[in-house]
Amino acid sequence: MAAVYKSLSKSSTAKADKDTDGSNGAVERKNKQRVLILSSRGVTYRHRHLLNDLATMLPHGRKDVKFDSKSKLYQLNELAELYNCNNVLFFEARKGKDLYMWLSKVPNGPTIKFHAQNLHTMEELHFTGNCLKGSRPILSFDGAFETEPHLRVIKEVFMHIFGVPQGARKSKPFIDHVMGFTVADGKIWIRNYEVREVEKVKGDDKDAADEGNKNKGRKSKGSDDNTDVSLVEIGPRFVLTPIVIQEGAFGGPIIYENKRFISPNQVRSDLRKAKAGRHNVRVEQQRDTLARRRALGLVDGENKDRSELDTRELFA
Repeated sequence: MAAVYKSLSKSSTAKADKDTDGSNGAVERKNKQRVLILSSRGVTYRHRHLLNDLATMLPHGRKDVKFDSKSKLYQLNELAELYNCNNVLFFEARKGKDLYMWLSKVPNGPTIKFHAQNLHTMEELHFTGNCLKGSRPILSFDGAFETEPHLRVIKEVFMHIFGVPQGARKSKPFIDHVMGFTVADGKIWIRNYEVREVEKVKGDDKDAADEGNKNKGRKSKGSDDNTDVSLVEIGPRFVLTPIVIQEGAFGGPIIYENKRFISPNQVRSDLRKAKAGRHNVRVEQQRDTLARRRALGLVDGENKDRSELDTRELFA
């Protein structure tokens, strides 16, 4: 009861302060985003390490244990509501090889299903870049995201999931890395870079200094001539192929479907059929060769070792 009284008293005092300041009572809008991060059963070590890397990059995320079911994904809505999350990042593993990523806005949708390829985690890349844990990223999107409607939907979902809101849980008030999203060949390539600032050594290049003095008046107030800004890749890196976009959260009608997507099961099946087809061609060639030899009478040489009392000669 004391806690309730304290919260009510704080709200009343804050409202009184706003009224005394002469404000119109407009409440500042706060971006509240929380992401539920979890995976299904059957993920490999690489999938697990990628999930851990993403969970480290998202301080406003809530990591949960593995989800048992692969067919009843609508249960994730209740799980997200239980943890007070309005975004879900779900890793679905198939046959211990394929990884599908589900990105959903709970509870109204939409839901996007991706096929993840070319996975590389931080541990195996050994990049020299590094950033502060819990810092906020700058999201850099390719201009192609504004060309098609489904790419605009994907961009908005990426902004809600990978964009760390200001003052989020476990976040630091620093922006020191950039997440790049690029569209190429119908796929989305995701990279992560550190924003590195290095101080210049004085007296290295006099010409550069003279040119800087000439352009000094044209530069903005916030520019700093003594530092070099560069991007150094951190990791992880992966490629996402959009498959379908559903209107609801893990359900509802399909508003976009990628007709060019070929499932990895179909690719493996085609490879097996191609190998089996080569074997069948060789067998048919041997059968045709034997039939031609018999038609030409060249197979009689096989009967030289047979005697007249052989069963195959008596009962031919």
